[in-house]
Amino acid sequence: MAILINETTRIIVQGFTGKIGSFHAQDMINYGSNVVGGVTPGKGGQTHLGLPVFNTVKEAVQQSGAEASIVFVPPAFAADSIMEAADAGIKYCVAITDGIPTQDMMTVKNFLRRFPVEERMFLTGPNCAGTISPGRAMLGIMPGHIYMQGNVGIVGRSGTLGYEAADQMKRLGIGISSSVGIGGDPINGSSHRDILEKFEQDPETKVVLMIGEIGGPQEVEAGLFAKAHMTKPVVAYIAGLTAPEGRRMGHAGAIISSAGESAAEKVAILKELGITICPTPAAMGKTVAEVLAKL
Repeated sequence: MAILINETTRIIVQGFTGKIGSFHAQDMINYGSNVVGGVTPGKGGQTHLGLPVFNTVKEAVQQSGAEASIVFVPPAFAADSIMEAADAGIKYCVAITDGIPTQDMMTVKNFLRRFPVEERMFLTGPNCAGTISPGRAMLGIMPGHIYMQGNVGIVGRSGTLGYEAADQMKRLGIGISSSVGIGGDPINGSSHRDILEKFEQDPETKVVLMIGEIGGPQEVEAGLFAKAHMTKPVVAYIAGLTAPEGRRMGHAGAIISSAGESAAEKVAILKELGITICPTPAAMGKTVAEVLAKL
């Protein structure tokens, strides 16, 4: 099992023929992902990387049976691309694009709410690294070779910290069921809690590593969900213990704006909720290994 994607998931690339879209599409194809085509308006009917190009996502879904998409579209047009995917019947969309205006993402969130829950597209990102189910499929921009197949789930706002965690675990002989980047923007498609719920339902995932950071309530909300609903242990690392209050650190959403949003406050709350805390980024693999050893 894996969450969100596997080797049979039919994938399209939005922004397929652009420089960035082409590079990462080829990388996903090389990894073994089931990429069935891509979308670039005005270039429909052409072939790119040996795959068909479509003018619209709706055409791509109708003609290729696409279920998932990945968005490599410039920030000014990315929100429209995400909504186009949802309207065309895509089930899962990864928005890689960084710099989508916050107002545009509010429009996207409101648009998605128009759909019944069971028909609503699942969105991760924007400003994320994507999702990988090692040995099965990659829908993102991560270096696939550092991920070993296994039974630990990873969810994080930071792509690079997710890479670091996967690499540390691989060195310890620990594999990953799926790793999901949710993005570091103030408004994103899915939260830590949403991904924890999917990992709880996945029979292959035994432990979940949640990588958070300063700013926003998501990590605490995920901790409350884990305490109330999860049977699997959750390990958390919260970046930003030394971040000064009021200063944005890297991600657009990484700014302390109210009580409970600093790293220290999040760590204290998560500890009270029974979450195992990883003290430093260098100890992510070791901490997961210790939790696995107790199962």
